[in-house]
Amino acid sequence: MSDNKKKIILTGDRPTGRLHVGHYVGSLRRRVELQSDEAVSDMYIMIADAQALTDNFKNPEKVRENIMNVALDYLSAGLDPERCSILIQSQVPELTELTFYYMNLVTVSRLQRNPTVKSEIQMRNFETSIPVGFFCYPISQAADITAFQATHVPVGEDQKPMLEQTREIVREFNSTYGKTLTEPEIMLPEAAACLRLPGTDGKAKMSKSLGNCIYLSDEPDDIRKRVMSMFTDPGHLKKTDPGKTEGNPVFIYLDAFCSDEHFAEFCPEYANLEEMKAHYRRGGLGDVKVKKFLINVLLSTLEPIRNKRKEFEKDLPFVYEVLKKGTEAARECAAKTLSAVKRSMKIDYFEDDSWIRSCRQIN
Repeated sequence: MSDNKKKIILTGDRPTGRLHVGHYVGSLRRRVELQSDEAVSDMYIMIADAQALTDNFKNPEKVRENIMNVALDYLSAGLDPERCSILIQSQVPELTELTFYYMNLVTVSRLQRNPTVKSEIQMRNFETSIPVGFFCYPISQAADITAFQATHVPVGEDQKPMLEQTREIVREFNSTYGKTLTEPEIMLPEAAACLRLPGTDGKAKMSKSLGNCIYLSDEPDDIRKRVMSMFTDPGHLKKTDPGKTEGNPVFIYLDAFCSDEHFAEFCPEYANLEEMKAHYRRGGLGDVKVKKFLINVLLSTLEPIRNKRKEFEKDLPFVYEVLKKGTEAARECAAKTLSAVKRSMKIDYFEDDSWIRSCRQIN
């Protein structure tokens, strides 16, 4: 186990498409902040391609193509390869071996009770034919986190059950074999609006498969179209009608993205979001005006990210080297954890002199 009292961060994303604003406010923005935190000693950002294959096993090209997309989004959002290791999961085989050992610490019934697994199974219509790899997703995630002795995992609220299962696996392992693994803590977004950003269609989950996303790399016209088509308060039919801001996707997005400076620049008749909300609630403020303000907020936030991405796209060999070096650093760390795990489990036969001595005594 690491003696370093500083934070070790592990987080990541499945490469099934470009990253969207839900990823950004849910964890990516926080990661960029954390890499400059003096309390953080190591930071690993994983492109979880092996996990993506659990429900894309018949379409590996989709996963393969999107590894570079996710890497470009990471770099353009501000992740610095000098301050963090960006790695490809499948290229760290130690993670697979750890997953295999952890499988003995979890029951089938416990996996079935995992709320995140249950909802994902329903969403993918896996009820009658669940791939074993997908079913064991929480165990694989536990291997990812513990391989780097991560102390903190910044994720969205929907991942809380997964992290709790990791904590259970760590406690079970340490109880059975001796204290070896680090029990991680969850780091949720500080702003309530960032816990789970809804889709533009008002559905609770923003998902690439549902087509209700605003992507970090979207062009301005695409952002405008998506925002103007967003759901608002269905009871706010006329401008003069009082409207609801709670549960209203447009205002949830404003909670997550806007600042007082945005009002000074784009909507100076309000000092802050609370003043705009108050006007909307009493009536007299139309949805179109609020949406236009949100468009300006998103454009100002996403423009530098989009422009940086275009620059990185011109130098893909650099991105390739970033992934290669990050994966090599990650593998070195994971190998140390795997060695400690095997030693604790008494299966480090060729590294343990006492084993051969005991074999001689038997003969």
